[in-house]
Amino acid sequence: MKTAVARWGNSLALRIPRDVAEKSRLTEGVEVELAAKADGFVVRRRAPSYELSALLAGVRPVNRHAEIATGAARGGEVW
Repeated sequence: MKTAVARWGNSLALRIPRDVAEKSRLTEGVEVELAAKADGFVVRRRAPSYELSALLAGVRPVNRHAEIATGAARGGEVW
């Protein structure tokens, strides 16, 4: 597939065709990492980062599970 590089302010921009974006699951606002290679570049979706406080903020009584019985202690567990 061919596309052209265009000027965007002082930078260059590359338009990603819709079918390529859909196959790559790229949407507006998705963070990516760009790596230069000798013969071009590679674009990869950025791995998500999580903060414990943000994850715990989402815990509600409705999405908490009940205590789970795992049987008697085995080995050196101290309960």
